[in-house]
Amino acid sequence: MTASTVAGQDDGTLADQAYRAISDRLVTLRIRPGEPLNDERIAAELGFGRTPVREALKRLERERLIVAYPRRGTFATEVQIADLGHVSEVRKQLEPLAAGLAAQRAGEDDRAGLDRLLTRLADASLAGTDLIRLDMAVHRAIYAATRNPYLEDTLIRYDNLATRIWCLFLDRLPGLAGHVHEHGPLLRAIIDGDAEKAAALAAGHVAGFETAIRSVI
Repeated sequence: MTASTVAGQDDGTLADQAYRAISDRLVTLRIRPGEPLNDERIAAELGFGRTPVREALKRLERERLIVAYPRRGTFATEVQIADLGHVSEVRKQLEPLAAGLAAQRAGEDDRAGLDRLLTRLADASLAGTDLIRLDMAVHRAIYAATRNPYLEDTLIRYDNLATRIWCLFLDRLPGLAGHVHEHGPLLRAIIDGDAEKAAALAAGHVAGFETAIRSVI
């Protein structure tokens, strides 16, 4: 999956669509940690066949969003706060790299998409999970603009894990809007091709995320 699919430019395969639908529910905690997942029920709820849902679940298991136990079933993984340091350690290295590469490599379509996201960031009416989804869309658009599918896939996985931790404390983090809206200068730096500034802003964003979470745990 790439950020172009998030932007709606390419729906991908049925398995891709099922993956995005289930992933969204897991990341935003609409499927709660520890909750069982039944492929037949999910397929019926989402309007997919069981085969693409099963493919999606296999992918989500590799990404540590779900876990399957023999003879017990499949469950959403617990959100491990102890993983915050490990996740942040990786993101502190890779998010600035991605932002810098995006500033250097983004094509005309990428920059147009980033500009549309910049406009959406100005919508003061967004709140709660809508802000979370906008944050995820911004990150995925940046990752796609790196033109490095391996870096993109890796960062999507870590961003999902970080966002689950964020959602767990959503009601205790009053600065959510500010955290999301600070993407504005980052997007502008990427659009303008300023790789050094983009990398520095991305580094600050990841550090700020970790600090905010640690302040409430």
